[in-house]
Amino acid sequence: MGNILLRNVTLSSGRADIIVCEGKIARILPSSSVQDLFSRPDLSSLLTAGTEVTDCKGMRAVPGLLNLHTHAGMSLMRGMEEDAPLHSWLAKIWKIEENIDKQYVYWGTKVAAAEMIHTGTVAFNDLYWFPRSGMRAAREMGIRPAVTPVLLDRFDPAETLRQEELCERLYEDSESWDGASIFNASFHAIYTVSEPLILWVGEFARKHGLRLHFHLSETRKEVEDCKKAHGGLSPVQYLDRLGILDERCIAAHCLWLSEEDVRILGERRVNCVHCVNSNAKLSSGYRFLYNELRDSGANVCIGTDGPASSNNLDILEAMKTSALFQKAWRDDPTALPLGELLDMATVNGAMALGLNSGRIEEGYAADILLVDTDSTFFLSPGSFEANLIYSAHSDCINSVMVDGKWVMRGREIPGEEEILQNAREMLRKIAKDNTL
Repeated sequence: MGNILLRNVTLSSGRADIIVCEGKIARILPSSSVQDLFSRPDLSSLLTAGTEVTDCKGMRAVPGLLNLHTHAGMSLMRGMEEDAPLHSWLAKIWKIEENIDKQYVYWGTKVAAAEMIHTGTVAFNDLYWFPRSGMRAAREMGIRPAVTPVLLDRFDPAETLRQEELCERLYEDSESWDGASIFNASFHAIYTVSEPLILWVGEFARKHGLRLHFHLSETRKEVEDCKKAHGGLSPVQYLDRLGILDERCIAAHCLWLSEEDVRILGERRVNCVHCVNSNAKLSSGYRFLYNELRDSGANVCIGTDGPASSNNLDILEAMKTSALFQKAWRDDPTALPLGELLDMATVNGAMALGLNSGRIEEGYAADILLVDTDSTFFLSPGSFEANLIYSAHSDCINSVMVDGKWVMRGREIPGEEEILQNAREMLRKIAKDNTL
C-alpha cells in the first residue's frame, strides 16, 4: 500500500496537508509546497519517490460515514412491497427471500456497496442471508463490512439446532477472512427467535468476543406482544432478564421504549441504532428517544435499514431526517445539534464496531471523504456542517478513501457498469423463474 499526500485539503482548522501511510492518517500539517514537504527530514520516511500526491483544492475532508444497520443484499428488492405496515411488509419480503441464493446476495450487495460508496459510507453493519457472499462482494468493492448470519428459528426446536450449526460453521469460516471484514453474531428479533436460541447465541457471542446484532422494540405490536408473552416485560426488559444486553450489543430501531427501558439500555451501554427513514415509511414510529438514550449512557448510531424499506442507503439523508424529526416532535429547534449528529454517523458507529475510525486525526484509519464545495450549496459562509447535512446532497462527495485506499475518485467507481449489468441479469433470471 503506497503512501498518499492529500495537499491543500480544507479542514475545520483551515487548509492542511494530510499524509496517509499504511492505511492510517500519519500526519496532518499546515499546508505548504510539495518541495518544502519532501525536503523535511522528519517526513522522509513518509514522503518517498513513490508517494501519490493529490491536489485537493476546493475539497473539504470529512470522516467516512458508518451505516450501523442494514440488509445490503435487498438492494434488488426496492419497491416490491410499498404502502404496508412492517409485519405485512415482512410477509411479502420473506416470500421473496425463499427463492434467493448466494449469487443474488452477492450482486445485491455489490449494488448496495456501490451506492454506499457514492453516498460516503466506509463501513456497514449487515444482517442478511449468505453473509459470506455479502462479505466477499463488499471487500471486492473496498468497503469494510461487518456481517452477521440471520439466526431465525420461528420457535421450531429442530430449526434451532440447524441455526446453531449454521452459526458455528460461518464463524469457523470467518477466521480465514481478511482483517477488514468483521463477523458478528445475531438473532433476528424476539418475535421470530425462540428463547433457547437467543440464549445460545448470546453465550456464543460472549465466548468468542463477538458483537451481537438484532432488531429491538421496532413496533408497538412487538412491545405489546412481548408483554403478553412474558408477564408484562418489554422486549428490553425480557432480553435483560436473559442476560443478553451489554456493550457488545448492536440493537436496531429501539423505538418503543419506556423510561425503564432507556435506563437499562444506558446502564448496559448498548449501541442503539436509529433508522428514521425506514421507521417512518413503514409507520413503525418516529419518536426516537435520542436525548434520553444519550443521557442514559447508550451509544447512539445511525442506520438506514435495508434498501427494500428505506429504499436507499444514504446516511447523509438519514442524518438530515433524524435531526428534522427530533426537532419537530420535541417542538425544540435545538434538539440533535450538528456536532452530535455527525458523531452518530461517524465516531459512534466506529465505536460500536470496534473500529479506529470516524475522525480526521493522526492515528485514525484513513477513512476520508472529499467533499466538493464548488457548488451552490456551499456558497454561504455559514456552518459547513449545516450546508453539508441540511443543504447539499450526497453527490457533493467527490472521492472516498477506505483504509488508505481510493474506492471512488471523481464520482467514478471502478467496474460499476459491470455490476449494474450483472444485477440486471440476476433480476431477469429470477423473473424468468417466477420467483419474484
